[in-house]
Amino acid sequence: MQDRQMTLEDDAILSDSPKIRITLRINGADRSLEVEARVSLLDALREYLGLTGTKKGCNQGACGACTVLCGEERILSCLALAVQYDGAEITTIEGLSANGSLHPLQAAFVEHDGFQCGYCTPGQICSAIGMVQEFRNGLPSAVTPDVSAPVTELSDEELKERMSGNLCRCGAYVGIRAAIRQAFQSEVSR
Repeated sequence: MQDRQMTLEDDAILSDSPKIRITLRINGADRSLEVEARVSLLDALREYLGLTGTKKGCNQGACGACTVLCGEERILSCLALAVQYDGAEITTIEGLSANGSLHPLQAAFVEHDGFQCGYCTPGQICSAIGMVQEFRNGLPSAVTPDVSAPVTELSDEELKERMSGNLCRCGAYVGIRAAIRQAFQSEVSR
């Protein structure tokens, strides 16, 4: 089947799609907006609410640049529909600092050069916060030796595996892991 170009008529049909009013609790504040059912959470954050800290990388869920937190769970906002999260608590990179102070992980990223270009950094940080919560909840990973036993050590191998869904094209992984170790030192073994 051959691809065809969108016409003005196609565009008019799409723009007439029904809108749904939703309320997202973003970084502690309720934000109401009207979106089409097909709008991703990522596009709602960036295009509708102007929160551009969350990045659009691959737009296919493969790079992790769009990672945000829903409650304490990390999600890929490019794969999530905004309407699915009506009423949900969403935390983006903009919501991690408090009273003008960086989140401990943000400060550790600066200290350990956990970024170069910085494009993946918001997703890396949100993912690491969610990853540590998964560890606290006892969830195993693909490299956990015994998935039936409690997960008690966040080794370097575990850390690499658990963060493997977040890509850094600059290769700042050593600094990223060092920052995670510092920020969550009581849980991460060296």
